[in-house]
Amino acid sequence: MAFNSGSPPATNLFLVLSAFFWVVLGAIGCSGPLQRSAEISPKSPPHIILIVADDLGYSDLGFTGVSDISTPQLDRIALEGIVCTDAHVVASVCAPSRAGLLTGRYPQTQGFECNLGGAGTGLLAGTSTLASRLKSVGYQTALVGKWHLGAQTHNHPRSLGFDHFSGILGGSRSYFPVLEKPLSKSRLLERDGEHVPESSFSYFTDWITDEGVRLIQKSTTDKPLFLMLSYTAPHTPMHARPDLLEKYTSITNPKRRKYAAMVAALDEGVGKIRSALSRKQIEKDTLIVFLSDNGGATNNASDNGTWRGMKGSKWEGGHRVPFIFHWPDRFDSGENSSLISSLDLTPTFLAVAGSKTHTPSPELDGLNLLPLLEDSTHVISRETLYWRRTVAAAVRQGDWKLIRIEKENSGYKKPILVQLSLDPGETTNRAMEEPERVEQLMGLLKDWELELTPPRWETGDIWRRYQRQKHEIDLLGREEERKLP
Repeated sequence: MAFNSGSPPATNLFLVLSAFFWVVLGAIGCSGPLQRSAEISPKSPPHIILIVADDLGYSDLGFTGVSDISTPQLDRIALEGIVCTDAHVVASVCAPSRAGLLTGRYPQTQGFECNLGGAGTGLLAGTSTLASRLKSVGYQTALVGKWHLGAQTHNHPRSLGFDHFSGILGGSRSYFPVLEKPLSKSRLLERDGEHVPESSFSYFTDWITDEGVRLIQKSTTDKPLFLMLSYTAPHTPMHARPDLLEKYTSITNPKRRKYAAMVAALDEGVGKIRSALSRKQIEKDTLIVFLSDNGGATNNASDNGTWRGMKGSKWEGGHRVPFIFHWPDRFDSGENSSLISSLDLTPTFLAVAGSKTHTPSPELDGLNLLPLLEDSTHVISRETLYWRRTVAAAVRQGDWKLIRIEKENSGYKKPILVQLSLDPGETTNRAMEEPERVEQLMGLLKDWELELTPPRWETGDIWRRYQRQKHEIDLLGREEERKLP
């Protein structure tokens, strides 16, 4: 496609939603078992729409158990697609998470460990991205919304594989037009290098959706489309449309009410994107993937439900995210509990595109999920997942997770070992009972770190202090952690 100018979740609730939608929408999904394949035929690569939310709480969607926010569009995609219930991003803050998602590599392999630190930070020149890889196999590529991976020429989206970019180079901005004062470069709206006037939009979430719809409408049929919709919602600032605030007058917490309206605008946008695909008559030929860039934040009234911790931590609430794959005319539907990662999007999308590059190689750290998508009962075999940001690191193997925190001067604090199948809330440290497992996991973490590049920039001392405080095993309670950004 060419242009003309990626206790546990509420399974019982999911089943209730499923029953409801079967009655309302009719039988949706696959007509029978699908044969597994290593990749999709190169003669029929699908369009790919990757929708990324920002700081979304795990339990703030209908299909994950929310009761005070309505998300019918995302719930419908979840019903029709595959929901991965043990899905993770590679970092619990925005920029390194997005770096891992778009490169298919642990971001620490190029020294990208923290949120951006000013001039000279971001992706390296010439970095291979999901966009550049898909472009090499015939896709037209577009990014709309948040970039947050560098604001220089060498790491601008259009220098790293995207044919089209509409959005902001930074990590957040006002959702409403700013007319009374100049904005920093990272918060200015641009469209393919041209400034977009503030007076040309009314609400940023809607602008992202409208840009996505415009690109779908203006596309032709000679090449498939990869469109990444990188929303800033529901990241701060807490700005909501008045009409959606009116919808949530029953929510008495003012911040939670704004948050609900922001999530509702995002959900509304997903519906408009699907409608645009339908009008273009390409919905049946389109893979839609939805996830959040990390867990809910301490400052936006989000809710991670069962999962302890929030954005910025190595607890599950920092990096476990809602994750949907939707292509009912080609893939299976249902839930899958395999351990998966945002690292898997690059090899999976390449497999879907018919490329051979998805096969395991030193170039990519993720796995091809195509067998899982064609059979929701298939179990993906993954040995480990890793996380690290300055003083806090973690490794997951099976249902065991070890968290390692550096002391202020030197050495490490007592490691935290949890068994997620028995303790999803991560309340009990099993390290004293399992010394051999601790030694093994510490060894895996150290071996992984030998492959990494030292951080090219770091956050300040205050963030190191917060990291240490967030990971005290006896710090219990969501409201206590909200005091630690």
